[in-house]
Amino acid sequence: MTPLLQARDVTKIFKGGLGDRAATVALKNFTLALDAEQPTIIAVVGESGSGKTTMGRMLLGLERPTTGEILYRGKNLLRLAREEAKQFRIEVQAIFQDPFGVYNSFYRVDHVLTVPIEKFGLAHNANESRAMIERALKAVGLKPEDTLGRYPNQLSGGQRQRIMIARALLLRPKVIIADEPVSMIDASLRESILKNLLQLKQEFGISIIYITHDLTTAYQISDSIIVLYRGEVVEQGGVELVNDPQHPYTKLLISSIPVPDPNRPWGEDEEWSQSAHAERTV
Repeated sequence: MTPLLQARDVTKIFKGGLGDRAATVALKNFTLALDAEQPTIIAVVGESGSGKTTMGRMLLGLERPTTGEILYRGKNLLRLAREEAKQFRIEVQAIFQDPFGVYNSFYRVDHVLTVPIEKFGLAHNANESRAMIERALKAVGLKPEDTLGRYPNQLSGGQRQRIMIARALLLRPKVIIADEPVSMIDASLRESILKNLLQLKQEFGISIIYITHDLTTAYQISDSIIVLYRGEVVEQGGVELVNDPQHPYTKLLISSIPVPDPNRPWGEDEEWSQSAHAERTV
């Protein structure tokens, strides 16, 4: 069966500027495929600069690969016909890291919900549009009467991020690319956002590419994990790889997770850290 969304041996190289001619390999020979029928959550994990966001932007069609292909239903993203491109924009949605930066502070939050309905002709009239928005907000645990009509600065970071999840849900997409969706949200609110992401898969059949630096949350909600280091996949598999990591970099990521044990000294996994550091300097 043809994958819904696929990255095939994708490499992205950013050329250096006038003062620095050295090129940067942001992603190298990256491959990923999402089944069109079976929803899943794939976590792409790595530190800042590992190529995670570049990968997400290419899957969204916001960056062009230097080599390789991004395919949507078997067709190169760069060669889609107009109607195919429109369908891609409906079926592949994004949730970005900063739940405030995506809003225009001059508009009420209603604006980010009404625009996709109008753009894609999802409702026949204002009443139908309002009903769709209210259903989407309730689906992510927000009360319309406490949300609509407000400006972004009048809502918490968790509320703003859940509105963006509701916005994506309005379009009934097949895939959501979620780039660090909880990294700028208070720890007390992260659980609710992660539950929303799980809900998208379980109740609405939406696959999610969950981009994160946090192996803990990746383990909690994902079906499989891809570990990126300096633009290359160093390890991938089911979430059980967290319990038996093979690559020094994965071991380093795991060892950096704080353990709530006062009897365990910080830095106990020094051997892992040293082996990962040695891997970096090769």
